[in-house]
Amino acid sequence: MMKGVHFLVTLALLALATSLASAYDPSPLQDFCVATNDANSAVFVNGKFCMDPAVVTANDFFFPGLNVAGNTGNKVGFNVTLVDVNKLPGLNTLGISLARLDFAPYGLNPPHTHPRATEILVVVEGTLYVGFVTSNPNKLFTKVLNKGDVFVFPIGLIHFQFNIGQTNALAFAGLSSQNPGVITIANAVFGSTPPINPDVLIKAFQLDKNVVDYLQKQF
Repeated sequence: MMKGVHFLVTLALLALATSLASAYDPSPLQDFCVATNDANSAVFVNGKFCMDPAVVTANDFFFPGLNVAGNTGNKVGFNVTLVDVNKLPGLNTLGISLARLDFAPYGLNPPHTHPRATEILVVVEGTLYVGFVTSNPNKLFTKVLNKGDVFVFPIGLIHFQFNIGQTNALAFAGLSSQNPGVITIANAVFGSTPPINPDVLIKAFQLDKNVVDYLQKQF
């Protein structure tokens, strides 16, 4: 009888441990969420409130216009049209988003990261040189992609796409978050608000102060 009780207790503890082990926090949908006990000063940002299903229409799952090329007339010759939960409400809670990437000849999507998403990219037109860098040790993986080729950039890793052709290039990317976020490395380092202390950047990048001042003015 006692052995039977011990068996049941052990079985219950194992079930509890399995339950706890399979539990996990949801992925964050913003850069930070500071806790507060004051409901009056709280805002709901980790996702969106859900619409009453009775008033939902097909338009809530629809976004037009990805056939229109983005404006690449900028310094890097690149434009991204992102369709996330803010543009397509039906994406809420589904964990996906989509982007159109337009490149002028020799246009660049500069090194950047998506803190909340893995990206899978397919080239529709043109030739792209793409790559990502792993965490320490910083190993670079690169590939030249042509029309119809697919490449994956793992979540959170620095990556880039560069049009190495003399014609425009077009790609589409799927991202594993309704709000993937983007941190463009140069913009974040040299263009933050307020700016990072130049002494930090001088030492980190081993640059002359004049170079750091110049770079901060560019962003």
